[in-house]
Amino acid sequence: MPLQNRVDPYSQLHAVSTRGTFMGNRGRLHNAERQILSQWKVRPWITCTLSFKACKRELMAPNSYTELFFLDEPTAYAAGHRPCAECRRPAYNSFKQAWARAFPEQQDLTAKAIDNLLHAARLNEDGSQRTWTAKLADLPDGSMLEHGGECVLLWRKIQWRWSFTGYMPLQPATPAGEGVTVLTPEPIVRLFAVGLAETLQVHLSTRMPSELIDSQPVLERLTV
Repeated sequence: MPLQNRVDPYSQLHAVSTRGTFMGNRGRLHNAERQILSQWKVRPWITCTLSFKACKRELMAPNSYTELFFLDEPTAYAAGHRPCAECRRPAYNSFKQAWARAFPEQQDLTAKAIDNLLHAARLNEDGSQRTWTAKLADLPDGSMLEHGGECVLLWRKIQWRWSFTGYMPLQPATPAGEGVTVLTPEPIVRLFAVGLAETLQVHLSTRMPSELIDSQPVLERLTV
């Protein structure tokens, strides 16, 4: 049986066999039998690389954090995670720079301060995911929204229906003037709007055939 460590855009954990392209951490969520007991334990919700300094980990080892996995970076952001400052330092720096542009009154915030702000934006008091509403046309690339009970990614002027294995174009697409429920926390959407979306690593299923040829070495690395 697969472990319950795959994260969807609603920030919920599922037992799914496909691995994903990013790892994450919310603290130790499992017991000795590798069963999930909690959705989170610490406020820093981070997104990590699948490999770092050739370290090998036993998944859900005793007295260790619970390794979580995401389809791609927009999925991790929708779930409320931010880049790890250790294994993804350049991405973390881009994230902080975008934060300073989007929130000029919050210059030079510590990681802890940002984590506290994100925590308030991603969860309601009962622990459920906090969503918000916006007009579709006002949302930048990288935003994840809800449509007909499904998760939809906005990317390159196309609406993509999300799944644990990849994306498919949404048909019919939601009209641009329609109000939608947004899953990605509002502060992160504001970061996308000031340029962070340009750095996003999005699943290969959204790419055109020519792009897939150019990215074949990356595809092979992610599927090994």
